[in-house]
Amino acid sequence: MEEWQKSFFVVVETAVAEVEQFFTDATGEFAEMLDSLAKLSEEFTVQVQNSLMDELDEYFNELIEPLIEVFRELDPEINEIDMSLVTYVEPSPTQQPACIGCSNYHGHVYGGNLLVCGMHASGVESDICPDWEGYGGDLES
Repeated sequence: MEEWQKSFFVVVETAVAEVEQFFTDATGEFAEMLDSLAKLSEEFTVQVQNSLMDELDEYFNELIEPLIEVFRELDPEINEIDMSLVTYVEPSPTQQPACIGCSNYHGHVYGGNLLVCGMHASGVESDICPDWEGYGGDLES
């Protein structure tokens, strides 16, 4: 074979190898991008579900709590309302004040029992909690 033919085939083989490497690299990066999008989509879905559940809990509580108060006013003997109807209790200045704004606050009622948080199941006695943590992860001073 002549020298120019050998040089031509070397150039073609080099070009093919570089194109093949390009597509291999592009495929890897595309797979990484898809993995990142899948993780992001999963995180977004979890956040939307949590947000919707919180909103439904709040709506349900806003609907049920006034009805309970009306029944209590109509018949003072009905002081023992089944707390299993209430699914979430929002912290307030009169009930669990140390928990207001705390990211650890759970506030769900199970079998008529309020679970305040994992560290203090029944809540804390004072207005300050040693484990209070804001939504940004900063501890209150």
